[in-house]
Amino acid sequence: MTTTTFKAVAVGEHQVFYREAGAKDAPVLLLLHGFPSSSHMFRELIPVLADDYRVIAPDLPGFGFSDSPERAEFDYTFENLTNVIDRFTETLGLDRYAVYVFDYGAPVGLRLALRHPERITGIISQNGNAYVEGLSDGWNPIRQYWQAPTGENREALRGFLTPETTEWQYTHGVTNIERVAPETHTLDNALLARPGNDEIQLDLFLDYASNVALYPEFQTYFRSHRPPLLAVWGKNDPFFLPPGADAFKRDLPDAEIHFFDTGHFALETHHAEIALVVCEFLKRTKTTAQSIAV
Repeated sequence: MTTTTFKAVAVGEHQVFYREAGAKDAPVLLLLHGFPSSSHMFRELIPVLADDYRVIAPDLPGFGFSDSPERAEFDYTFENLTNVIDRFTETLGLDRYAVYVFDYGAPVGLRLALRHPERITGIISQNGNAYVEGLSDGWNPIRQYWQAPTGENREALRGFLTPETTEWQYTHGVTNIERVAPETHTLDNALLARPGNDEIQLDLFLDYASNVALYPEFQTYFRSHRPPLLAVWGKNDPFFLPPGADAFKRDLPDAEIHFFDTGHFALETHHAEIALVVCEFLKRTKTTAQSIAV
C-alpha cells in the first residue's frame, strides 16, 4: 500500500499543509475537506486511491495544520479560501484534476471549476451541496445571521463550535457510533480551541451566504460543461439533505448518486464502501488527466 507523506508549501504569505500519496505522474485527485475538519478526514481514503492516482489533500487556511493568519491580515471568505487553494494547485503544477469535495470543500472546489473549467476532469461530492433543497432547517440560525448580521445573532452561533456539537456532527445519524474514531472530533475540537479560531469560524458562517448565492452559477457550469459527477451521500446528514444529492441529476442527467446509511462524516463509517464506488467511477470516466482533485 502506498505511503502517505505530510508536507507544507508556501502559497503566497501562507503555509499550506497537505497530505500526498501516489505516483507523481499518475492522474491527480484533489481532496477538499469541510467544517470543522481537515485533511485528516481522508486518512482512510487516501491509501486506497493512491495505488492508481496521485492523491493530494490540503488543509484550508484556518483549518488543520495550515496557517491561520490573523483576521486583520486575511479576510476569511470562501472566495479567499479558493484563492489560496487555486494558487496551491498552481504551485504544485496541477493543471488537470478531478475534485472530491465535502461540506465547505464543495464551494471551494466548485469555485475552482467556475474559474478553470478546462482543468476539471470530474467531480465527486460527499455531502457537498449546490442546491437550496439540500439545505436543512439546521441552517436556520445561520440563515438568520445572514439576514441580520448583528452581534446577537453572531453570538447565538457559538453553540456550533462547542466540543459537544462537534462530537454530535460525527455521531448523529450513525447506526453504530463505535465505528467513529474518537480522535476525529478530539482533533477538530483542539484546533477549534486555538485562540481566535472561533471568530474565524463565525466569519465563515456569515460568508456561507455567498456560496448559496452562487448555486445558480454552479448549476449553469454543470449544464454547460457536463463534468462527470458522482455523489456519495450520508443520507442521515442533519445539514445537507438527500434532495441536494438528487438535484444534481436535474442539471447532469448522467450523474451517479449513492446513499449510505450514515451521517455527515460518511467516511468515518463507510470509507471502504465509498472508496469502492469512487474507484469504479474514476475508471468509468476514463480519466487521463495529469491531476485529479478529490
